[in-house]
Amino acid sequence: MNPMQRKKDRIDALVGGHPGDGDIPDAGQVSESGGLSLIGSAWLRLRRNPVFLVGAAITILFVLVALFAPLLAPHNGTTKYLIDQVTPDTPIPPSQKGFPLGGDDQGRDFLSRLILGSRQTLIVGVLATLAGLFGGLVLGTIAGSMGGWVDSVVMRIVDVMLSLPSLVLALAVATLFGKPSQWTLIIAISIVQVPIFARLLRGSMLTQRASDHVLAARALGVKPIAITFRHMLPNSLGPVLVQATLVLATAIIEAAALSFLGLGNPDDSSAEWGQMLGKAQQLFDISPHVAFWPAGCIVVVAFGFTLMGESLREALDPRNRR
Repeated sequence: MNPMQRKKDRIDALVGGHPGDGDIPDAGQVSESGGLSLIGSAWLRLRRNPVFLVGAAITILFVLVALFAPLLAPHNGTTKYLIDQVTPDTPIPPSQKGFPLGGDDQGRDFLSRLILGSRQTLIVGVLATLAGLFGGLVLGTIAGSMGGWVDSVVMRIVDVMLSLPSLVLALAVATLFGKPSQWTLIIAISIVQVPIFARLLRGSMLTQRASDHVLAARALGVKPIAITFRHMLPNSLGPVLVQATLVLATAIIEAAALSFLGLGNPDDSSAEWGQMLGKAQQLFDISPHVAFWPAGCIVVVAFGFTLMGESLREALDPRNRR
């Protein structure tokens, strides 16, 4: 099975557990056996799931550090405190009092830049995911609600985008802009995420089109646009929003990869983990810790989002209800 088919099958599998699919109860429907709604029973499962708790703890810690980075950073991230210790023989100032992780090749406090870099990483990841989610919602709504040749045209475009490896597509889009910047990263990564959300939402909306409440609304003469935005779209958003949690982890990794390749923000004074990792490759033989810390932060944060997203997806899947 080729990578494109595996990617499409995974997205379609997410749709299969969506509320409203055949005998699967809707999100707000009360269970006859347990007396709990789907969301209520999902929360009970999440509270007892150690995988979710670990993922949520990592994610919350990362978000708090990013939000309060200027307060948590012990020093200014742009001031060259240790520049007098930077020599051809020792390009990286070592760990010392007041600077537990030492400095970078410009004499700036490494720990402060690591903390401040979390904010840029979070901004790129969140904005890219939101932009991709918006684009996917537009295409998925058009395809799922209109059907026919419109659905075919939109889905062929989506399939072409899905057939390309995401990082290669992001790299191609970022290269087209010519001038690297933070906004280049956001646009490139969001375009990569659009087909994922579009295909997922379109599948959910097709399921909703055959549901009883939509058929009843049609029989009562409700206008198609009202059926789309009042009945189909709200009931189709669940798996799309859960997928956004998983996509956020991918967006952070892709942003770091593009920054590593020099396609991110060229302003060296603004710390970002991928940018720090890219600069570290020249100093890896002398001071491997300058690559270890930003790489470790990227891996841990992506791991946290992935654990939380997978747990949410499994908990909200009605087929897992007991």
